[in-house]
Amino acid sequence: MAVQLKAARVAAVPDIAAQLDLASACINGAESVMARDAVAPAAAARAPLVVIGHRGKGMNALASPDERLREVKENSIRSFNEAARVAGVGYVEFDVQVTKDGCPVIFHDDFIFTEQDGKISEQRMTDLRLDEFLSYGPQKDQAKVGRPLLRKLKDGRIIGWDVRSDDAFCTLREAFEDVDARVGFNVELKFDDDLVYQEEELTGVLHAILKVVFEHAKDRPVIFSSFQPDAALLMRKLQDQYPVYFLTNGGTQIYADARRNSLEEAVRLCRAGGLQGIVSEARAVFRHPSAVAMVKEAGLSLLTYGTLNNVPEAVYMQHLIGLDGVIVDLVQEITDAVSEFAAVVAPVPGHEDGQVGRLELDRAAPAKTTPYFSQREISFLLRLIPELVQ
Repeated sequence: MAVQLKAARVAAVPDIAAQLDLASACINGAESVMARDAVAPAAAARAPLVVIGHRGKGMNALASPDERLREVKENSIRSFNEAARVAGVGYVEFDVQVTKDGCPVIFHDDFIFTEQDGKISEQRMTDLRLDEFLSYGPQKDQAKVGRPLLRKLKDGRIIGWDVRSDDAFCTLREAFEDVDARVGFNVELKFDDDLVYQEEELTGVLHAILKVVFEHAKDRPVIFSSFQPDAALLMRKLQDQYPVYFLTNGGTQIYADARRNSLEEAVRLCRAGGLQGIVSEARAVFRHPSAVAMVKEAGLSLLTYGTLNNVPEAVYMQHLIGLDGVIVDLVQEITDAVSEFAAVVAPVPGHEDGQVGRLELDRAAPAKTTPYFSQREISFLLRLIPELVQ
């Protein structure tokens, strides 16, 4: 049985369409993945899809024309709590790094940028002491003025980190103390892809993180995840209280470490190291939908991330093919969509004649059902997704 995520509660418009060449792969693999669903509409009793807020209420895409991606400062207490207030959000995901003086803090990028006297400077995040890190951007003490905060975009431009609702940087401990206790934490163990880490260094980082988690998590659901294979494996060895997931691009990007280059390699790593699940780029799943069955047969949970998860139709297809959860930026929009197709509660009691699929819905809500699709309809919808994204 795949490990089930425990939801804390009941329950950029993508610019990648030109990169999607999914139709043939989806059609070729769809029938084998959906066979059991086609046999019996009873599959309508799927577990609800867990919605996870990416960096809180969504990452900051500062160059995007979509203002929703600049609504609130990512990886901040404010962003986490705004996501937690959205009905249907089970977890918030965030990136944890450890400062030079050993404090786990929440920040995504490898480098932090500022400007002084007209000159832009950068420092590696992990080379900063805690007080230096906290000196950037808005300050909790209103009497203080923080250092200007800039961000380097993927195209090389460095621009001001301007959002509608700003907030100060925070530590991992502050997140446990100040974020709504009903929402779970997906703690990404963040490491630089361009650096080689020795086991001793990884151990020191993970111990610092675990100390905070063990002291402050209390009953909050927590899962760990990492793109760094050795960090994920080591975290599993260091503790068995919280699930550990391996993050992978699933072959949408190629790395020197072969363990990162396919869902097959991800499954192999998880099985060898006793990890509980995989977090894959959504495109990898649509390119190879038969991999879903492979992951499930290995007893693993499967989540996805990526801008494709901001498209309700794409999220719905993932629900149909058996995924456990999605990490999303457009938290409100996707949870609203998920509530429509994940409203399946349970078979109506007293029906023992094998007829399954009747739903017990909230009587006060409009009647909604999760539609059942044949194999041919599934194949058609999978082929249609690139058009929907455009």
